[in-house]
Amino acid sequence: MQIEQIISDINKQLENELREIDSVQQLEQLRVRYIGRKGRLTLLLRDLKNLPLGQRALSGKLLNEKKQWLEQTLTQLGQRLALSGQRETPFLDYSLPGRKSGVGRLHPITQILNDVVDIFYGMGFEVVSGPDVETDYYNFEALNFPLDHPARDMQDTFYIADKVLLRTHTSPVQIRVFEKRKPPVRILAPGRSYRCEAVNARSYCVFNQVEGFYVDENVTFADLKGVLGTFIRRFFGKDVKFRFRPSFFPFTEPSAEVDISCIICKGRGCSLCKNRGWLEILGAGMIDPNVFKAVGYDPERYSGYAFGLGVERPALLKYGIDDIRLFYENDLRFLKQF
Repeated sequence: MQIEQIISDINKQLENELREIDSVQQLEQLRVRYIGRKGRLTLLLRDLKNLPLGQRALSGKLLNEKKQWLEQTLTQLGQRLALSGQRETPFLDYSLPGRKSGVGRLHPITQILNDVVDIFYGMGFEVVSGPDVETDYYNFEALNFPLDHPARDMQDTFYIADKVLLRTHTSPVQIRVFEKRKPPVRILAPGRSYRCEAVNARSYCVFNQVEGFYVDENVTFADLKGVLGTFIRRFFGKDVKFRFRPSFFPFTEPSAEVDISCIICKGRGCSLCKNRGWLEILGAGMIDPNVFKAVGYDPERYSGYAFGLGVERPALLKYGIDDIRLFYENDLRFLKQF
């Protein structure tokens, strides 16, 4: 076949293939097929030595011209494809003002917890944490819970295995500290607690608690009242009244529950305080001597007090929220208000 006919066939094939190219990848594949190391035009140029001597010069000229034309055509087509791809990219106007990025913020429970911790830290309490998964010994036995105490019932406690459970309060930190240190100790133990309770507007199966305790020689109930009174006035305001009511806790004796005058109705009575004018906020008392005996403290020499404050209830009161479940639903519309 004459070289002119071969080039004519190549032209027809190239015309169809160039028309269908719409990407840089297809363009590169065509280049390899025709002018690559084993491309069609490349092989024809190598075979010129097999042609009769009189045909070599003209055939070589025609093939080289076709190769140069194809190289230029592919270069121009590649530039157009590149420009076309750039136009598809969204245009950015650098003169426009920047977009504001969202700024993270602390969860309302974390804010309240930090406020509580800061107040007690300012009164000399050291902040200590403990494990969420506890043993029966630290959660109940060492805290003077009898075996038949209702808090040991499966309805109140999440048991993971025999004598292994999710702590029902942060009081186990008290025992762990007592085992490692000698008085005086003044500790604050914030953290999550877990109880198997029905979830509703006023209770949840997970809650945050701040446990505080102080042990030394000659610690009295008056010291406890002074510390809690200072906390209440700093957290709820100087005009809030408070009172201590007799109560019972296995690890304190005597025990008391602390109420504040309702911050909504100012003690006159409303639906929040059930028309009583008072709201319970924490439990407290003098540490039972049996707890000291369990950790090797001499109850004749040392005395101390302990108190436990839930964080969710003060948060409900401070922010005027009527459903505790809102704190755990992760609804940004709610959380962005704080």
